[in-house]
Amino acid sequence: MTRNSHRSTRRRGIIFILSAPSGAGKTTLINGLRSIFPEIELSVSWTTRSLRDGEVDGRDYRFVTRRQFDAMRAKGRFAEWAQVHSHLYGTPRGPLNLCVQRGRDILLDIDVQGDRKIKRLYPGAVAIFLLPPSLRELARRLALRGTEGRETMRRRLANARDEIRRVIEYDYCVINRDVKEAVAVLRSIVEAERSRTSRVTRWRMERLRARRARVFHDHKTQRSG
Repeated sequence: MTRNSHRSTRRRGIIFILSAPSGAGKTTLINGLRSIFPEIELSVSWTTRSLRDGEVDGRDYRFVTRRQFDAMRAKGRFAEWAQVHSHLYGTPRGPLNLCVQRGRDILLDIDVQGDRKIKRLYPGAVAIFLLPPSLRELARRLALRGTEGRETMRRRLANARDEIRRVIEYDYCVINRDVKEAVAVLRSIVEAERSRTSRVTRWRMERLRARRARVFHDHKTQRSG
């Protein structure tokens, strides 16, 4: 339901999945969405890749060794995991279960491999694919980063083509031509999904009944007068 309606109803928490090719502007849009809905938690994935400039361990990712990752995976504590660009990424299962049970929403920043696995485990999850305006624009954005070499850029663009082919598997598609417009679309998706009656676990109609009783009383008073 919407922000205010949680006072009168209870619902299951929603797992929002956001996938996008590298360079599509996913981080910017996530920040924009969470500035509107700060109560949406952000799932922190585990990864074996190195820490980049500006990243904080525990906020952006849990940066771990291959041995630590394998131990977590062996215990079945990942809802999904995948190898991307020669590095391992995994989504911890515990925070997802907790959010769904307690009626809190959580956002997952995962790739197309992880989307299928999450949707199998959590059929009520909402999958959103973020598209760049064009592959040419995507290449331009990657070049502006200045962090990848020519071979890395070539590989990322090739992966992007493969990922975009799977957009039909997602519930929603958002084209990031303009940040404000894209954030507005994401906001609409969140509000619509929160309003689904199928997510409600308990209706509380006390306020509605009280209002109907008052209206009936007022109407009866007018007639008797």
